[in-house]
Amino acid sequence: MKTSTVVRQHLARLIGERRQRLENNMKTSTVIRHTLTHLFIIILGVFMIYPIVWMVVSSLKPNNMIFSDPGLIPKAVTIENYITGWKGYAGTSFGTFFTNALMMCAVAIVGNLISCSMAAYAFARLKFVGRGFWFTVMMGTLMLPGHVTLVPRYILFNTFGWLGSYLPILVPKFLATDAFFVFLLVQFIRSLPLEVEEAAIIDGCGKVGVFLRIVIPLASPALVTTALFTFLWTWDDFFNHLLYLTRPEVFTVSRALRTFVGDAGAVTNWGGALAMSTLSIVPAFILFFALQKYFVQGITTTGIKG
Repeated sequence: MKTSTVVRQHLARLIGERRQRLENNMKTSTVIRHTLTHLFIIILGVFMIYPIVWMVVSSLKPNNMIFSDPGLIPKAVTIENYITGWKGYAGTSFGTFFTNALMMCAVAIVGNLISCSMAAYAFARLKFVGRGFWFTVMMGTLMLPGHVTLVPRYILFNTFGWLGSYLPILVPKFLATDAFFVFLLVQFIRSLPLEVEEAAIIDGCGKVGVFLRIVIPLASPALVTTALFTFLWTWDDFFNHLLYLTRPEVFTVSRALRTFVGDAGAVTNWGGALAMSTLSIVPAFILFFALQKYFVQGITTTGIKG
């Protein structure tokens, strides 16, 4: 009996030591894997952020040192590039361009929030003939390259006499033409508990009241995500601004940056271009980091639910 007891204790000790070694090896491999993963992400992040850091640093260098001294520690620092760049183009300063861009983004955000939320509520909650068909058509527009409709849209807006103004860019925002935002809001609204809306209807609230008093407040994360994406896409849009904005007094920041390129296709003032490019990313950074919590919440709650 004593011998068998000793043997069992010995086996139990060996098994425990073996299990402990396996756990230690697993912990070690986990630490190594996580370390390598984080190291890879850090290196990738450095490669991604390097152009932005170089742009900011170069905007503070004299023009003749931007390419002759490509390092991230400038030998000389000046704000002359910001002064010359802010003067703008054709007598219009970059202050006007920033004001134009901010006003246009604000109107675009309002248009998308109103039209896309209404369309999303209709697709998610209302029952009407052809709802599935029209939702499929709307989703199909996501697969249609924008350049396919470029010529028809240009001819249409030219017929309306809208060229040279913000109307070709802003009017479609009030018609729920951004199918991505409609889909995002549809997914979020479908994830909301239907019982809350039914209780509101029992209490005498109509469809409009449910939409304004129940759905809109609950869908605030998705609405913030829509507003943020609308701002970024409108602010960064260059092609449509180049196509429709033809007068310097209505130029936006993205369109005005093109004025630093001469007729021969070469940049005439690298310092001013880099300085104004640096300023152009400031609003996007501020807005993104201010609304980051709602942005992540809106993406996670709409992207994983069907």
